[in-house]
Amino acid sequence: MSFPTPETFLPHRISYGETDTMGVLYYAEYLHLFERGRSEFIRERGMSYATVEERGIMLPVREAQCRYRAPARYDDLVYVRVGIAEWGKASITFTYEILNADKAKVLATGMTQHACVNETGRPVAVPDWLKNLFSGDVQAS
Repeated sequence: MSFPTPETFLPHRISYGETDTMGVLYYAEYLHLFERGRSEFIRERGMSYATVEERGIMLPVREAQCRYRAPARYDDLVYVRVGIAEWGKASITFTYEILNADKAKVLATGMTQHACVNETGRPVAVPDWLKNLFSGDVQAS
């Protein structure tokens, strides 16, 4: 299965504080890496996550999944790969890979599904401007 495009690669060096007593990246940190990658995905398209929210669209996580394939260790350079796997009427599903330094080995895969809601938390349809932005059709600032 091919990875969706557009995509983003975010480099990240594993810090000591992100590891467990065995020097392995702590399992919950993968979700944090997904979040950082997702923010960079949005930023690379010309808008910050904060600006999306200022425009009245919130994207709370509805579901998260991570499959651990091989460990990342203290001081390893990894890449977080991010793309959009699926559009729902009022949701967006991001897909992720955590790759080793030469991007040859997949260390983890995952997904997060986000509801599209307004400031009061009510579901709303994904606006066209957001679909266009995330699809790489336009640059918004």
